Amino acid sequence: MKNFTKILWLLVVVSGSVSAQQERGIIGTNNWLNIWTEFMPNRVDYGENTHILSGNITEDTILYKKYTYLLLGNVFVTNNAILSIEPGTVIKGDYESKATLTITVGAAIIAEGTVTDPIVFTSNKTTKRAGDWGGVIILGDGHTNKFGKNSVASFYTDLKTSDSINTNFGGEKLKDNSGFISYVRIEYAGGKLKKSDISNALLLAGVGAKTTINNVMVSYSAGNSFNVIGGEVDMDQMVSYKAKGNDYNFNYGAACNIYNSLAVRSPYISSSESRCIDVVSYDNASEVALARKGTTVVAENMTLLTDTENLDYDIKVGLIEESIYIGENTDFSINRSVISGFNKAVLLDENIKINAASLARIDFKNVYFNNCNENISSKFKEDNEDLENWYGNSYFFNVYSKTNHSELFIDLNSSKKPDYRLSINKILAMNKG
Repeated sequence: MKNFTKILWLLVVVSGSVSAQQERGIIGTNNWLNIWTEFMPNRVDYGENTHILSGNITEDTILYKKYTYLLLGNVFVTNNAILSIEPGTVIKGDYESKATLTITVGAAIIAEGTVTDPIVFTSNKTTKRAGDWGGVIILGDGHTNKFGKNSVASFYTDLKTSDSINTNFGGEKLKDNSGFISYVRIEYAGGKLKKSDISNALLLAGVGAKTTINNVMVSYSAGNSFNVIGGEVDMDQMVSYKAKGNDYNFNYGAACNIYNSLAVRSPYISSSESRCIDVVSYDNASEVALARKGTTVVAENMTLLTDTENLDYDIKVGLIEESIYIGENTDFSINRSVISGFNKAVLLDENIKINAASLARIDFKNVYFNNCNENISSKFKEDNEDLENWYGNSYFFNVYSKTNHSELFIDLNSSKKPDYRLSINKILAMNKG
């Protein structure tokens, strides 16, 4: 711990009621993860397939709860059609074809489940594993900062030449509407493609601000759980559970507000090179117009944690690295959140200058840093005291502790319906001197 953290004491007042709304991390008077989520999806029997979805859907179509659908190959919703899915409907992604469902530009999806009857996308295999199928791809007409034509063609396997046009996205319609997604689970997606690329469970590319996305759970994705490329989108009450890739990935000028959301990582599943939040404006500066606005993410009431019983050992052997990575020319703000159980809580790109102008674009306020060897660091820099002192200033109201997860959260022991809200009602940092 740096000098400024040594003078901090934590006064933790334990709440007598677990239903009291917490001020940091995911919040709610009740456990909003209850009922609609599933933390052990491999034990659920979703029944046999009754209908097959393949090729292009070119007219308004409804999927009904009474049927179980098999998604075969690359399925595209085109021609401005609307795909509506009834609450409780199950759609299985085919393992052999690494199936994908794509909502193309101008088309829309209305996947409106309920808390008691969520819509489920899952694998068609009996024994399910991460990467069994491709995932769900939504393409909009929103902006990016990339040069030239935008396409997500690399996320498909066996893509027909005639379907290439269906993988394009992006434009100038910031308020573009690709539909409504609520109370949806996506399981075992992120399949590895023949080109050695890995798909994502839910890919949002150029999606506009009128699109509604809330209460979506992604579990056991081999790629990123949520991948946002450009566009402008708000997300509320999202869950990423034990992904191999990044939990929340933002790139190429994405503008996103994400609120009251959760990421749970496992050192024995998640890649040590992936993060809870990866926010960058480009992979290579030559790909983008630097004069265009870069990626901007505002995150509030996030809970980011590693689920492990031996944190120190897992960090020592390199299974756990940073929770958040921030690239250059990127704006990122996180408030009223919890980051717990990482080697480094936050890692800044080495090209970010450590000065007032640069750090004004990167905001950490009311964050509870728990069980992290380092809190905020710069890549390839051994001494980060300047960063620690900057964000350790009382202005930011950040606090630091070493508390076991069993004491920190309300109930992590329930494998069926855990409760990741803080079990403490108030954290007060007091200066010893």
